Amino acid sequence: MRCERRPCGRRRCGRRRCGRGPCGGAAVAAGARNGRREAGYVTAELAVGFTALTAVAGALLATALAVAADIRCVDAAREGARAAARGDPVPVVVAAARRAAPAGARVAVSSGGGLVRVSVSSAVAGPLPLRVGAEAAAGVEQPPGPGGPPPRGGEGAP
Repeated sequence: MRCERRPCGRRRCGRRRCGRGPCGGAAVAAGARNGRREAGYVTAELAVGFTALTAVAGALLATALAVAADIRCVDAAREGARAAARGDPVPVVVAAARRAAPAGARVAVSSGGGLVRVSVSSAVAGPLPLRVGAEAAAGVEQPPGPGGPPPRGGEGAP
């Protein structure tokens, strides 16, 4: 870029004023010299930056919602397994699990081999279609004998 007044004919030195020649170095400002070619670059960069920022924020939100739903599913499965291990009927077990589960969760109860298993799964409410779930198992507790529970040490223990 040459000086604005151009009598010296020298190129601009990179500073705001070149400081050379009889023109006194009145150089053209950077924005004025390339104003038409650079117009809109900042707007485009901000648009790309805001889009990326929005995508990252959405991913963080989806992750937080999925983790929260997963924790609630784990808690619900554990509550259901405890109720089933105590010998509660299946509708009571399902109701106990649903109280702790996220809204719209599916609860399944199965048993076999002295264990009861409770599975809870739920869709995550958020921007992504995610599904989380958990399963808990517990040993079936045997009811105490006719004389009450067996001694656990202390008085009356052999």
